[in-house]
Amino acid sequence: MGNRKESDYAVACVNEFGRLKNLSTKESYLYLVNFKGIEFLKDFYDVEHLLSFENVVEDLAKICRNNGGAII
Repeated sequence: MGNRKESDYAVACVNEFGRLKNLSTKESYLYLVNFKGIEFLKDFYDVEHLLSFENVVEDLAKICRNNGGAII
């Protein structure tokens, strides 16, 4: 991630994704790395950080599904 704000935001998103999808923080992080969710957060931080965490988690789930992930 580019700076401290973006890194902190990514950590919050990983935690929230894990909480809403019943995953541990480690499982959430690895899933998001493997299926391009972290890359998506990095590339679209400027837009995503303006949305609610619920919307961001939905976006992450879609991106990951599009890249082979199975979590809905």
